[in-house]
Amino acid sequence: MSKLPAMRLACLLWLACAGTGAALAQALSYAPPSVAVIEDAPPAVRRALQKASALESEPDGPETTDKLWQAAVLYCQASRWGSAEGQYRLGMLYAFGQGVPGNPSFAASLFSLAASLGHAQAHQMLDTIQLTSAKLPACVNQDELPEKAPPPPNFFHDLPIDLQPGTGLSIEKYLLTLPKHKRWLIPLTTTMSAWYALDPKLVLSMIAVESNFNTGAQSPKEAMGLMQLIPDTAERFNVRNAFDATQNLRGGMRYLRWLLSYYRGNITYAAAAYNAGEGRVDRYKGVPPYPETRAYVKRVLGLYGSARHAFDGSLTEASPWLAAGGR
Repeated sequence: MSKLPAMRLACLLWLACAGTGAALAQALSYAPPSVAVIEDAPPAVRRALQKASALESEPDGPETTDKLWQAAVLYCQASRWGSAEGQYRLGMLYAFGQGVPGNPSFAASLFSLAASLGHAQAHQMLDTIQLTSAKLPACVNQDELPEKAPPPPNFFHDLPIDLQPGTGLSIEKYLLTLPKHKRWLIPLTTTMSAWYALDPKLVLSMIAVESNFNTGAQSPKEAMGLMQLIPDTAERFNVRNAFDATQNLRGGMRYLRWLLSYYRGNITYAAAAYNAGEGRVDRYKGVPPYPETRAYVKRVLGLYGSARHAFDGSLTEASPWLAAGGR
C-alpha cells in the first residue's frame, strides 16, 4: 500500500469517527476498573485509577484527546507503582493511540507486565496483538510525562446513506455513509489490521460485505459477527465470543492473513475461500460456481479496488494447485 492512500485512509478514519474515548470503550468492552480492583489497591494507586477512569468515561468532545492524555499520565503513575490494572489500561491507550501516540511495542510490553501479575484481560490482549516486546514508555520507568497524541480532524463529509456495497463505491466513500453508531469500528479495525500486516481497506471492505458493520449479525448458516465467523473458524482461531468486536476481528484477520498466504496474495481466491472455504476453491481451482460466492468476491473487489495483496509466505505452503502452476 502506497503512502498516499494510507495517509488518505488515516484521515478518513479519523473524520469518520464520532469520537475516541467512548468509542474505544465500546469497541473493547472496555469497562472502567471494577470497584474491587480500585478498593484493593493502595491509596495512591486507588486515587490514580479513579481519576483516570473518570476521565476515560467522560463523553467525547473537542477535549477528548487531552482528557485521555491526562488519563495516560495517571496510568503511568499507577504503572510505576506496580499496578497491573494501570499497566493494562496504559497498554490499551498505546495499543489504540488514544491520548498518546499509538505504539504496539509499548502496548505489548505493558500487557506482558500486567499479565505476569495475573491480569486476565492483559493475557487476552497479548493473544490479540501478537507481538513480543520489552520496550516500555519512559513514563513507566521514571517520573516524566508521556508524549501526547495529535488531535484528530474535527470535520466530516456527509454522503448519501443509501449506498450499498457492490455499486461501484470505493471503501473510502462507503465508510463515510456509515451511521454514527457504527463509526467506532473503523479505527478499531484499522489499528488491528496493522497488527496482522493487512491493508485496513481490504478488511473494511470485507466487513462491509459480510455484516455491514453489525457486530450482532448472524446468518442462517450460523456465521457470526462482523466478519461472519462460522463456529469451526471461530474455534480454529481461538475466538470464544464471535459477537465481541475485538475477538471477531482477531479471528477474521488471522484467517484472512492465512488465506492470503495460502493463495499467494490473490485476493480473488482468498475472498472466495473466506466465503466458501479453501477446500471448495481448491476443488474448482478458482472461484467456485456458486452465485453467492461469485457475488461476494465481486463486491469485495469492487470496494477494495485491487486483486492483489502482500502476503507472508512463511505462514503456510501455497495451495497445491497454485504451486503446480495454476493461475
